[in-house]
Formats: sequence, C-alpha cells, structure tokens
Amino acid sequence: MIGYIKGTIEEVEADGIYLDRDGMGFRILMPGSSLDRLKTGMEKKIFTYMNVKEDAITLYGFLTKDDLQIFRLLLNVNGVGPKAALGILSSLSPDTLRFAVLSDDAAAIAKAPGIGKKTAQKLILELKDKFSLEDAFEKKLASGEAVSEEMQPSEGNREAETEAVQALVALGYSSTEALQAVRKVETTGAMDSEAILKQALKLIF
Repeated sequence: MIGYIKGTIEEVEADGIYLDRDGMGFRILMPGSSLDRLKTGMEKKIFTYMNVKEDAITLYGFLTKDDLQIFRLLLNVNGVGPKAALGILSSLSPDTLRFAVLSDDAAAIAKAPGIGKKTAQKLILELKDKFSLEDAFEKKLASGEAVSEEMQPSEGNREAETEAVQALVALGYSSTEALQAVRKVETTGAMDSEAILKQALKLIF
C-alpha cells in the first residue's frame, strides 16, 4: 500500500492532480478544499488511500494525515463510498465535520454533494463514538485554526457538556452557537447536562 507520495505537482484539475515522482506521473483524486491550496510546480507530500476494484485502481490524496484518517472513517459508514467521502471533505473540513457529528448537525453534513439527510443521520450515528469534544478542540488547535477562548474545552463533565450542545442544536441553534454558549458556562463535575443547558440558554439570551 502507498502511504504517501512526495513529488512535484504537474497539473491541477477540477477533481485531482498529476503528481510527478522521479518521472512517474500519479493521478490522484483530492477534495476540492485541498485543490484550492495547490498550484502547478509545488513540491508536496500527499498522503494517499488506494482503492482497488476489479476494473480500476484509484488513488485518493490528502494534505494531512488527519484528512486521510477522516476519509477512512467515512468509508466505514454504510452507504458512503470513496466518491461520497471525498465530496464530504470537499464541503466540510475535518474540524467542521467533527463538530457537526458531535452536535447532531445533519443539515450541515447533508449539504455535501450526494449526501442526503438520511445518510447524514446515519453517518452521525456511526461516527459519534469515534469523536469527543476534547479531541475535536485539540485537533482544531493542531491544524492551526484560531479557537477563541470561550471555545476552549473546560474542565468538568465532558459528557454533560456534549449533551447540552446536542440539546441546543435540537432547539434550533447552530453547532457553533451551541458550542460557544456551552464553553462560556463555568462547568464542574457536579453539573449535569440540564444545569449546563439552563446556564447556556441564559448566556445566549
């Protein structure tokens, strides 16, 4: 299996790139969000996933290991193939996807091409136990994206915080609004999700 390929980008197309490595050209399909950051002549390390079928061998490429790991997780969801998984990562960054899953934001996931509401809900159901709010924030920080102070994970009951976020989203707030409100609550291990939710609602209003 090819873990990654480091080479020079010869051409950037609508759905992928041609990467030259010692005179050999690799055709690699990539998320649109990654392609926007690439230009001909760049030297890049592309993390790859090889999909083998009876009639074709296809390489999928990603700029980070995190992108590749999320892609693999998506492939484990029943009904999500490589094309759909690539479409999801073209519409949502791994960070945004993690928060959407944790906050039951099926509408955000369903915006990806080829992903309906039922598939989005199934994806959330199957991936929810793969993520945690703490891990989501750590990954966001590691990716270099700015995280405001109120969005930082607080010490306290993580499970109760997650449930409070889910309740706010169910009430119609966006995942970002819900997370920000919960992060502003000074939680302790003794607080349950209902107590956190009440405090968060006060902060929103």
